[in-house]
Order: sequence, then C-alpha cells, then structure tokens
Amino acid sequence: MPEPRTPRTAPYPQPAGDVESSRIRVRRYRPEDREAVRRICADTGFLGNPIDPVFEDRELFADYLTGYYTRFEPEALLVCEVEGEVRGYLMGCRLPLLKQSYQFFANIVVAVKAVYRCYRRPYNMASRAFMLWVLMNSWREVPVTPRNTPHFHMNVLPNARSVRSTRVLIRTFLDYLRARGCRAVYGQMVTYSGRRTVSFFKRYGFRVLDRVEVTKYRSMHGGRVLLCTVIKDLSSAPWKAPQARI
Repeated sequence: MPEPRTPRTAPYPQPAGDVESSRIRVRRYRPEDREAVRRICADTGFLGNPIDPVFEDRELFADYLTGYYTRFEPEALLVCEVEGEVRGYLMGCRLPLLKQSYQFFANIVVAVKAVYRCYRRPYNMASRAFMLWVLMNSWREVPVTPRNTPHFHMNVLPNARSVRSTRVLIRTFLDYLRARGCRAVYGQMVTYSGRRTVSFFKRYGFRVLDRVEVTKYRSMHGGRVLLCTVIKDLSSAPWKAPQARI
C-alpha cells in the first residue's frame, strides 16, 4: 500500500532539524527512506541484531513496528545518515490517542496475516514459538507507560552507533516536542548485561518509570533482558541547541 502524503506544515526547529558532520547527518524522514527504515527495523530487532533467528517474517515485523510512524506521523521521524546512507532512525509520536486507535486495528490485521502465513508458508519452529509468546506473554511483559504522552523509540545499525549520533537524534526530537508545547515524553528501551543501560538517558534528565523482564530471549541470550520505560519532564529549561558539527 503506498504511503499517504502528509503535509509537512510543522518542520523541525532550526538549526536542530538537520545536523551534519563529515560522516553523520541527522535529518527529517522522507518517503523514499521507507524501505531503509523498515530494513533497519528488521536488522536490529533481536537485541540490536537481525530479527531472523527469532522471527523469520521481516516484512510483517517491520509492518507492526514502523507502519504508524511512516504513515501518520512522518514529520516526527528522524533518520541518521552515515556517509550518505540511512543507518538509523528515531520514530516519534506526538499524537498518542491517534496511535492507540491505529494500533487497535493494526493488531488485528497483523494477527490475521501472521496466522495465515504461519500455515501457508509455513513458519519455522522459532517463528511459531515467537507467535506463541506474543499470544500468551507479550501483553504481560509491557512496563507501565504514562497516559496521553508523546513517546519515541530508536534503532541504529552497529556500524553507525555512537554517543554523538544518539545524542543528536534525541536532542532534535525533544526540541521538536518543546516547540509544540509538549510537557513530557517517554521512551522504551531494552537493557541487558554488557550493553544498553539507562545511564545514558539519565544524563539527559530521563528517569526510569518501570521495567519488566522480556522472557522471549531467555533461550537465546545469557542473562536477563529488561524492557524499561524512561520518562522526561519537558517543562524544565531546555539545553542549548546542538551544534552543526557532531
């Protein structure tokens, strides 16, 4: 289905909208970025690595996680280019009630497709186990989130991950929310031993609201994997806009 056109009437504040260096550029999403964004979603879906060992249907996985953001709030979506290639993104939502309405119907569509493809293809054992986890446990393993509050999530390919690119993605999105009068924002992140702690977000004024263990990784990863909700009050004085060079 082609992406519906969304008027770009509310661009990101400048100079934070596009941030460049000799290697890295953070900019607004464009319709032609859709396939790259979906590919990155699938290539980082399993603890920062490709989702394939967990769930083989990359197309359906990307549909579920990116569909709303690319179709209904593309103006709140940032991409990170490295040497001219899109290698990361931050997907934001400023309209949580619209997102909830979309997700209700999207869940039904995705579920029907998954069941049909499971028997039509058929899916392998790992994919069937993933579907069983989604049905039986996924809804139990979701940390508390604040009501009617903007949110974001982000993924960057391993060869593009850096503190600087992550920092600018977050700063640019928070500037976007502040410019529109938003008072708070939350994000969800997966944390586990050896990588991804909440300390980075704490440096930017986020606090941990809740965390829950994600059991689907127990057989594939040594140690506990937690899904955390972090939240930030945007009513405090903002930092200075990021510099052009990162």
